[in-house]
Amino acid sequence: MAHKILFCATVDYHFKAFHLPYMQWFQKQGWEVHVAAAGNINLPYTNQQYRIAIQRSPFHRSNLAAYKQLKEIIDQNHYTMIHCHTPFGGVLARLAARETRKQGTRVLYTAHGFHFCKGAPVANWLFYYPIEKYLSRYTDALILINQEDYELAKKHKFHATSIEHVHGVGVDTEKYKPIDKQKKRELRKSLGYQADDFLLFYAAEFNKNKNQQLLVHAMALVQEQVPNARLLLAGEGPLFEHCQQLASELGVVDRIDFLGFRKDIDQLLPMCDVGVASSLREGLPVNIMETMACGLPVVAVDNRGHRELIDHNKSGWLLSSPHALDFANQLIDVSKMAETELMFGKHAREKIESLYTVDRILMEKRKVYEKYMEEWRGMRWAVH
Repeated sequence: MAHKILFCATVDYHFKAFHLPYMQWFQKQGWEVHVAAAGNINLPYTNQQYRIAIQRSPFHRSNLAAYKQLKEIIDQNHYTMIHCHTPFGGVLARLAARETRKQGTRVLYTAHGFHFCKGAPVANWLFYYPIEKYLSRYTDALILINQEDYELAKKHKFHATSIEHVHGVGVDTEKYKPIDKQKKRELRKSLGYQADDFLLFYAAEFNKNKNQQLLVHAMALVQEQVPNARLLLAGEGPLFEHCQQLASELGVVDRIDFLGFRKDIDQLLPMCDVGVASSLREGLPVNIMETMACGLPVVAVDNRGHRELIDHNKSGWLLSSPHALDFANQLIDVSKMAETELMFGKHAREKIESLYTVDRILMEKRKVYEKYMEEWRGMRWAVH
């Protein structure tokens, strides 16, 4: 009988975006791969897909039904391993797996950035910290994707059997890579941009944390000194229309392209000059890894995720506070740099290649997975 692993998260897109290489690896080992999440995407490398109406809000009433459904799935399938992701996917899965864990199922949880961290609101510490600390007792491996979270979990003595650090979910450096000048000119022309435009790029959901309003305000402040600056914003979200309205009010609607949801980020990024990142809190942002993999330097608000990826004054610039004037001044400075001085993009690419490729992350995750695979083999041998 094949071993089974259950991947659980709030939404199925999380697996499509970040975890397919690791699901494929399990299938290559002869395991059955099951997925439980909300959504209607037909995922590859999946033997069984359960659609559960998990909601992001912990107070949503449908989460009780989702918990019961998830517990039934777990109790029926006798999984060898469960790997849960996203804050509430991690909550429901670990609660639902309490009994089966006593029977030998190993439960792994990847925290993609604790909501409590240095500089986080006190409310986050009061709400999220006790939940994560309590649930860590039902966790065999707590996997952290940045050094700050790893040290925090160690310092506060989280109860997980083991606490591991891996370098995020990885980026495909064959898909996201720099292009030569001629290809860049051709891409720009095909999309209606000029060869000498100063193109800035950011891909993220439009929400309060991603803070695109900061970038809109910064564009209003740079327009006189950098008249060829254009900001490309990819993504959707609750604040999308608000940001469009703000751009109109500030007179920069013609300098900002609101691209909506895009599937061609790997084509758009390499033709740009600089990545920008305005988010207030990050775990280890994939959008910035993709930007750096394309050889772009990044101007970003300083937070733990950006700080772990971007080497200040080497592969980009970190701004200590989320102020539009500071952001604008940095963009003006970068726009004046001669191309020969922009070694930042080269260093950015090298940083990704050294630590954050999909192959590198697969090796790190394999060490965690294989520890429990070997443990199971030892248990089976002892029984026989």
